[in-house]
Amino acid sequence: MDMVALGRTGLTVSVAALGAGGHSRLGQRQGASVASSVALVKKALDLGITIIDTATAYGTETIVGEAIKGRRNEVVISTKVSITQSEAPEDQHLVDANELIRRVHACLKRLDVDHIEIMHLHGVGLANYGHCRDVLWPALDRLRQDGVIDFAGITERFGAESGHKMVEAALADDLWPVMMIGYNFANQTAARHVLPETRKNGVGTLCMFAVRGALANLEAASALVSDLVAKGEIAVEDVDVNDPLGFVLAESDATTLSEAAYRFCRHSPGIDVVLTGTGNVDHLQANVRALEKGPLPEAVTARLRHLFRDVSSASGDPINT
Repeated sequence: MDMVALGRTGLTVSVAALGAGGHSRLGQRQGASVASSVALVKKALDLGITIIDTATAYGTETIVGEAIKGRRNEVVISTKVSITQSEAPEDQHLVDANELIRRVHACLKRLDVDHIEIMHLHGVGLANYGHCRDVLWPALDRLRQDGVIDFAGITERFGAESGHKMVEAALADDLWPVMMIGYNFANQTAARHVLPETRKNGVGTLCMFAVRGALANLEAASALVSDLVAKGEIAVEDVDVNDPLGFVLAESDATTLSEAAYRFCRHSPGIDVVLTGTGNVDHLQANVRALEKGPLPEAVTARLRHLFRDVSSASGDPINT
């Protein structure tokens, strides 16, 4: 497994992070047993993954905690707490500093650890960023000084706010040594507006949404392209209407669109770590193999960048969700 420096944190981590959320949540959403999900996390460690991302909202912190027993020194834990009372993103009742501290200590208990490397504020929109900066960041900084956490991070609401306005505001403040940013070949806005700044400021960048349902296979991706053409975000003259993304596999050594999507993100300047989530060991191994491969041919990457150059509304999720 390739290892990278996570921005200015001093942490060295694997280029692949196991994501314990997303549509799978370590298989829990598909009815997997807790034992099966624990085994999956252990397999990720065996494959060389050294960073695991979870969150209170995912309900998988206890699974991660169980899986890393006896192997705590092998893993960097990244977890997240909501900034709203109900932990629902549409809730505008924001927590105060005391409640945030309580929630962080609850994470420690569920994970059964004495400290957490990266503690994120989860799914922050631009409207609530000022509260995070002025009220919640000082609480995280106190936790850092007390040795409870090592670094304060922040994650965006990419599915709802795909233009990265919150991230741009957070970068201007330079308070957050780690950020989780939505990025994939269908929405490359971060490459223009965000990643040059994270590189300049030494912000550790975790890439989410690298492969969502619409980017997992050619059929779903073709439907997404058709939708974006209809919205005017992709020029119709740039598209082979019968096979809009067939060139990705025809002109590269990638065997699946999912592999190509992971490799596109992995080798984009400014991306440190790419999250991959699954509930299946074989799928996990395939994703890790993809992230260990080199970049796509430059001609394919350039064509993807050109085709999706004006897209800002898509997150990579299926168009009907």
